[in-house]
Amino acid sequence: MATHIRLLSLPVRDQDRARDFYVDVLGFDLVRDNPMGPDQRWVEVCPKGGQTAITLVTWFPTMAPGSVKGLVLEAEDLDAEVTALTARGVTIPDGIQEQPWGRFVTFDDPDGNGIVLQATAASA
Repeated sequence: MATHIRLLSLPVRDQDRARDFYVDVLGFDLVRDNPMGPDQRWVEVCPKGGQTAITLVTWFPTMAPGSVKGLVLEAEDLDAEVTALTARGVTIPDGIQEQPWGRFVTFDDPDGNGIVLQATAASA
């Protein structure tokens, strides 16, 4: 039986631009950036302390860049994260949304992959 999700492949157009966004803007750790075969690279990022990493892929023809929607990240302090993200140029079109289960914002990475940053309520 599986114990956790280890890796998610995220389709991007430009691995350098995507790596810079996830590392410099979102604050992820760069796990590895290695050649993989003659014309490919393995670029893997992970939230600090996270179990699930993301590999930024360009080689799957059935995975169009920007086609992932609903990548959900958890934040301890949503207000501080939103302030930091907007200072780094991230557009958060709908601002902070409130729900019975918690608060969240949505935004896109440079390729249009949809991200949800949420702070789950303690009672949820």
